[in-house]
Amino acid sequence: MIPRNMRAGGYELPGVESREVPLIGYRPLSPDSGTPSSLSGRRGASDDLETSQSTVAEEEDDGVIYTVVVKQHGVPHGPTCVKAGTEEKLVLHLLHSFSLGDSSYITIFLSTYRSFTSTERVLGILTDRLENPPGDSEQSHIRQAFNKAVCTVFRTWLSEYPEDFHSLGNPTCLLRLAPLLPQDSSSAADLRAQLLRIAEELSEKALLLDSRRDRSSFDSPPPNPSLFEPTSILGFPSSLIAEQLTKIETELFVRLVPYHCLGSLWSQRDKKGREGVCWSVRATVRQFNKLANAVLASCLWPTTLRSQQRARLLEKWIGVAEECRARKNFSSLYAVVSALKSNPIHRLRRTWHDTDREALRRYEELAEIFSDKDNYSQTRELLKEEGTSKFANLDNRLNNRHVTRVRAAEVLLHPDLLQQTSIKSPT
Repeated sequence: MIPRNMRAGGYELPGVESREVPLIGYRPLSPDSGTPSSLSGRRGASDDLETSQSTVAEEEDDGVIYTVVVKQHGVPHGPTCVKAGTEEKLVLHLLHSFSLGDSSYITIFLSTYRSFTSTERVLGILTDRLENPPGDSEQSHIRQAFNKAVCTVFRTWLSEYPEDFHSLGNPTCLLRLAPLLPQDSSSAADLRAQLLRIAEELSEKALLLDSRRDRSSFDSPPPNPSLFEPTSILGFPSSLIAEQLTKIETELFVRLVPYHCLGSLWSQRDKKGREGVCWSVRATVRQFNKLANAVLASCLWPTTLRSQQRARLLEKWIGVAEECRARKNFSSLYAVVSALKSNPIHRLRRTWHDTDREALRRYEELAEIFSDKDNYSQTRELLKEEGTSKFANLDNRLNNRHVTRVRAAEVLLHPDLLQQTSIKSPT
């Protein structure tokens, strides 16, 4: 996954007309080697390529495996890139990557490290290293290069992924780290002040949590499900409902962290000790399920509704889905359509028979958007065609799509509602 601020425009990619392309990887050429202007090639470009021939070798040194580009002409050694290593060595390589020519390592590490370690662990390793910096004195060349690397790492980290620091449960590691930052530059002073502000916010947050626990015994009881009135939704305009849903989705997608969509992280969400991983994606999943369950509850409860009354509820939700489509809110649209396609509602034959024909036609058109034919190709094409901002559902982008699927066994209604539904099935 490409980090949020990384752009391909800064790199010359041979044979690519448009610069707006995802940068998966690259191998920089030395200044003395030319870069071909096109794949067809000219004689001059061919000569430049001939002089830039190189071989790739692997070297192991103290727990780290490096990929080394060995030049056959000119420079004896090209950039040295890390291929694998122990946890500690991978973290410490953040401070040595620039001196070895591995300029992309910091960006790659910060976007993927959560799949094999934690923020606390990375900060702990870096702090231990800062307590024993290299060089004999502050003015030595080695110490100055080290201090520059430290500032670069933390400046990039705080700029790209500030949520890593704000999500720390304990400010102790930040309070230990801040005094160890270099003292010889204004940028280091800014970083120190930034870390101390975050540590202060974490301390205040911990105090607020404690006070909330103290007041938890005085909280009001949960709402009584017997007071639920599903037909009340008919009193609200479909456009207003869609507008409110879009506002909720806007807040969720603004807070969405791109690297939370990595398969290596999402696959660990149910493992012990990883319950808080991918919290921003979990929030979108919860909203999807809440909306889908709201559609199910309003259409299936109470069981005393006649088929004509239940048909009016279906028409209302179809209208809401249309308004979501008009606002390009595909996440809420998919939740409503999935609920209407679920088995409990799909089996209401008399209700569907009493539903307006025009509403049914519009519903079928909306459902076709999320057809699984050709691996959801129509959904992807539609999202590409929409030129302006939109809220796409994450369902098709996660490895285990069953989390957000609406199935009969996953209807999260109140137990009392399930009991009453089992006594008398809806018409």
